[in-house]
Amino acid sequence: MKYLQVVVGIIKDQKGMIFIAQRSADSHMANMWEFPGGKIEAGETPEQALSRELLEETGICVENAIAYDTAVHADNTLHVTLHFYIVERWQGTPYGREGQPVRWLSAAELQADEFPPANKPIVARLQAEAHP
Repeated sequence: MKYLQVVVGIIKDQKGMIFIAQRSADSHMANMWEFPGGKIEAGETPEQALSRELLEETGICVENAIAYDTAVHADNTLHVTLHFYIVERWQGTPYGREGQPVRWLSAAELQADEFPPANKPIVARLQAEAHP
């Protein structure tokens, strides 16, 4: 079994809109929508990995990230621990730096079924917090 540690950035603007990106057609869970992020490399802290991944994928420089939640996804071949961070302060304008489609949505507009399974509880939590 392969074990991965992954960081995920929930990029949220001042109006509460959330930045999401579409996974490439040739990736695991192809064409699903996701919060940007990626694997934590050897020797990196989760925060360092988050800054590197968001710069690579969205072109932003993270100024502040707050640990939000963790989730685990496992199947017969893969065990992934996802570390979610809320990113509300950054430099630059997020875009699909790797050519991936992106969009800004309110928490209410997020569709849990469009996300990988491990993200569904996170989407539900974001929606509950937006409309207590």
